[in-house]
Amino acid sequence: MTPDRATSTVGLREARESVDRSVAQPRTGSRWTRIGIGGGGAMFLPTVSPHDQNTVVVTCDMTGCYLTHDAGGSWRNFNLRGEAYDVSFDPHGERTVYVAAGSAGLWRSADHGESWECLYPDPDRIADIVCPDDHAGTEYVLTDGRRSGAVTALAVDGRTAGTLYLGEQTDDGTILHGSTDGGRSWRQLASLPGESVRGLHVGPSTGGMSQTAGSPVLWLVTDTAVHEYADGTLHRLPGPAEGEALASHAFGHSGEETRWYWATTTSLYVSTDRGRTWTESRLPGNPGRGYGLHAMAVCATDPRVAYVSYAGLRAERGDDRAGDTDGTEHFGIARTDDGGSTWTLVSASTPDHQDNTDDDWVSQTPARSEWAWGVGVGPHDPNLCYVTDWGSVWRTTDGGRRWNQAYFRRVTPASVTTTGLDVTTNYGVFHDPFDSSRQFIAYTDVGLIRSEDGGRSWQPTQEGIPERWHNTTYWMVFDPEERGRVWAVMAYDHDMPRPKMWRHKSTDAYQGGVCTSTDGGRTWQVSCDGMPPTAPTNIVLDPRSPVGSRTLYVTAMGRGVFRSVDGGASWQPVVDGIEEDRPLAWQLCLSGDGSFYLVVFRRGEHGRDQGGDGALYRSTDGADHWERVALPDGVNGPAGILADPADPGRLYLSAWRRESSDAKAGGGIYLSTDRGASWRQVLDRDQHVYDVTADPRHPGHLYAAGFESNAWRSTDHGETWERIQGFNFKWAHRVVPDPLDPESIYVTTFGGGVWHGPADGDPDAAEDIRTPRLAYHRRPAN
Repeated sequence: MTPDRATSTVGLREARESVDRSVAQPRTGSRWTRIGIGGGGAMFLPTVSPHDQNTVVVTCDMTGCYLTHDAGGSWRNFNLRGEAYDVSFDPHGERTVYVAAGSAGLWRSADHGESWECLYPDPDRIADIVCPDDHAGTEYVLTDGRRSGAVTALAVDGRTAGTLYLGEQTDDGTILHGSTDGGRSWRQLASLPGESVRGLHVGPSTGGMSQTAGSPVLWLVTDTAVHEYADGTLHRLPGPAEGEALASHAFGHSGEETRWYWATTTSLYVSTDRGRTWTESRLPGNPGRGYGLHAMAVCATDPRVAYVSYAGLRAERGDDRAGDTDGTEHFGIARTDDGGSTWTLVSASTPDHQDNTDDDWVSQTPARSEWAWGVGVGPHDPNLCYVTDWGSVWRTTDGGRRWNQAYFRRVTPASVTTTGLDVTTNYGVFHDPFDSSRQFIAYTDVGLIRSEDGGRSWQPTQEGIPERWHNTTYWMVFDPEERGRVWAVMAYDHDMPRPKMWRHKSTDAYQGGVCTSTDGGRTWQVSCDGMPPTAPTNIVLDPRSPVGSRTLYVTAMGRGVFRSVDGGASWQPVVDGIEEDRPLAWQLCLSGDGSFYLVVFRRGEHGRDQGGDGALYRSTDGADHWERVALPDGVNGPAGILADPADPGRLYLSAWRRESSDAKAGGGIYLSTDRGASWRQVLDRDQHVYDVTADPRHPGHLYAAGFESNAWRSTDHGETWERIQGFNFKWAHRVVPDPLDPESIYVTTFGGGVWHGPADGDPDAAEDIRTPRLAYHRRPAN
């Protein structure tokens, strides 16, 4: 393998510059596209540009950010290595936008989101970038040895160009920083020990309260109070409801009009004197058992107009909104036009009825909309409002009288296609071997999705699947000789194999099983007699078994491995030799010599001290017995195993690093040429590799992906690896060769939809953050 020149001082500087000061070319002409259904995950912070109301940014909890320049007609992902906490358009530059990306720092684009540069921490002070935890969270190691904090709030001064403020969350509290040169240099202004800042707001300087007339004033919003910063000092203004945590807030200033809105989970307050006094405000209706307030926003040029999302509200007597005459609790959006004196419910829906909205596919899936997580108002148009929720984006241009979806395009009455705003987790892309027009995507939260037109449009395909299993399909397998026969494993429990899924819930409580179809996946029936309720994650068909009574194998998280010798009609556990109690059986691989390899996932990021390391097993007798295969030294998090199709003794192991401060912590790709008797590391530049896959049409061509913004390709049987240019999402799952196009691949992701592009990468594709060495700066293993 070529030595990593970033180990030298010069190379480290070059790597930092390529990562953190990257200036990408415009994205026109990229050969990478998205396929799928659109939406499908929680979205936040819809932010409308004050310069162009058709330009909007939406964030999500899966690391991606999304940008539209045509009012939601199309969206483009941008990748800042972490979840966004705050978004601001620069009032002095119509093409400039800032994003606070938590531990990934503060970022700026000066070209309408086409490229991004890191403003904080200063890239010249970044010595290393570490992704230590199970979700590969970004941590910057500074040149003085300290770790940078998380930038969770920002504000742009509308009066003075280049003046910025940010709130940095550290272990000790929040530090307020300021810059007067557009973020090139910073100075510490104040600190709030033990407090987390939820928002920063620059207000008009009028004097007479706590600052000299004309001096800047800044408000820092915490969970319980507002802190006013002026003349170099902080002054605490108690919140309106001491002891009640903040749910959302909105500050509006226009001319002489100043109005603050403050929502706890159950109460709403308004202040007209900059937080000195508060008046309670009430929505129409009666709070039910599930009552709550969630997100709000105010019009920047008319602070009398604000919107707030709610849930669990019962209609007042005589109000028939959403067919609610029986007192059913509903959720929706309320609007005020008089500064909070009165509110109107401009959207009121129940899980079975979407009020004054147009076409919406998410409401028919397990990710169906509930309350809104994000609200954004047009800065110059109080009737323009965007709302984001668990799986969709809505837009009104008439003040809420009508809401239109802004995240997919309908192709036929039954099918839709994405417009680029994909927040879906997916595990695989599958093609019917007898019908090239029929394809499937196995999703989390939206279940199994089918295309009947070669991937141009998609529709849910869940007829016959128990409703409790609709949430997630983990894997499918087609019978290669019997047309229409297909098996799939489904579960209520999603996001495997992330440890969050079993930390607070016993695997004994998982619900799911196996379904089979005889019509190519249009309809399904349960086929798991003998298998207890579980979360099955992988299914393998033995092609040597007879047609009509196929032998199948299923991994079940917390229960081990099951086998069927009658085509899935009945199942028996096959766990002899598996040592773990409630083994997290995650993935199976059938090699060309008939051996099976089983990956048992670890219980936690640290391994043994959290309940057990991961493990690798082999069976040479059809899973009757299993024997342990030693993992490479230092590895406790095996994630995937592949036997080379041309050489059964050649194994590729993908691994997840331990959570630690070590530069090398047992992640990457490992190669064995002797069936696991010995291992050597062949990729360590990525420490969270999810899986390795082989291209059946190109012997020796392998692919891999993981949680560090990388997809990888090898053309020499895994000896060396190159990053696939143009893939631009942080959390990747698996690379799937496109069976209809030998030069193309799919990349499935954890929260970024399905990517489709050239197998050898696109050298002309622009990327927000180029991460060829994300970013441990280590020498490769010998």
